Order: sequence, then C-alpha cells, then structure tokens
Amino acid sequence: MRKNIDIDEITLTKLKVISAFEDMSVKALMEEAVRLFVKAAEQKQFDKLSKEEQEDLGLLLLMQQVDKADTVSEEEFMKALEE
Repeated sequence: MRKNIDIDEITLTKLKVISAFEDMSVKALMEEAVRLFVKAAEQKQFDKLSKEEQEDLGLLLLMQQVDKADTVSEEEFMKALEE
C-alpha cells in the first residue's frame, strides 16, 4: 500500500541524518519507527489488562493458531482432561 504523507523540512532532515547513521533508507527507517510504535502501543494495552484478561487473550491467540482439520475423539479429550 502506498501512502503519501506531509513531513516538515526539519523532521525530514532529521530522518535523513538518522537514516545515514543507521545505514537504511528513510522509508525503511519510518517503517521501523511505526512498527516499534505499534508494538509499544500493543504492549501498553496488554499491560493494562488484568491477569485473567491476559490469560484469555493468550488462549485466544493459541486457538487461532490451531489446525482446524486436526481433531481428536471425545474419549481422547476426556482422557486428557483427567490428567
């Protein structure tokens, strides 16, 4: 996806200097900055959750990774619950 954004000259100059020091393009630098910002925002939201909500979210994420074609019988399920 391509988006055009307006950046003031001072910020653009700073981005160019940082990108030179980091040996990466301004685009790559901005993408990395956005990625880090989103990750920090997600972590902040996660930290605000109660312990129970964090566990529920973890379970939801695990459930989303499950292979839906992989099934077990009711007997195997009940046996696993007993352990």
